[in-house]
Amino acid sequence: MLGLALAVALAACGPKPPVYDYSQEPDPRNAEYVLGIGDDLSINVWQNDGLNTRATIRPDGTITMPLVGDLKAAGETPSSLKQMIKDRLADFVKLQGSEITVAVSSANSYRFTVSGEVVRPGVFPSNYYVTVAEAIALAGGFTRFARRNEMVLMRRDPKTGEVRRIPLAYDLLASGQRPEMNLVLLAGDSLYVP
Repeated sequence: MLGLALAVALAACGPKPPVYDYSQEPDPRNAEYVLGIGDDLSINVWQNDGLNTRATIRPDGTITMPLVGDLKAAGETPSSLKQMIKDRLADFVKLQGSEITVAVSSANSYRFTVSGEVVRPGVFPSNYYVTVAEAIALAGGFTRFARRNEMVLMRRDPKTGEVRRIPLAYDLLASGQRPEMNLVLLAGDSLYVP
């Protein structure tokens, strides 16, 4: 009887919180968008209609613009790409001030994976940043076999190429006890539910 009471008491305690500093993970909503392969861009050069361009970033990470030719766009921000275009156009056109705009028409490079014990595992695109809880909802929720408090978010470090394994306990996240676990997914992230 004592063993049963102890088991019930331990189960009532809930999941053990993972030991991880979630505050060190980046929030892409606080920084300028980083362009990626498949993103559609609208580039306008004021009073130079012949230079206005709609471009999709190709698999090699480049776009093509009149006069300028090919430019590496993947990995750049709209601001840095704007400066690159301005620098290259300076050889051909006299520019004053900020007459160039670079707008992202469609953010097709933002994709992440949800796999394991979810109803609809797969690769998910989105036109807005998605949190862990939203990614689970997009995947149809958990299957009945899911160990939802043992989830792992795998994230590749862009500088070193190493993959970090970030532990997540869904019950703590969803209950509001640990809201910092509801990380915003980055392009290329993979969320695994054992």
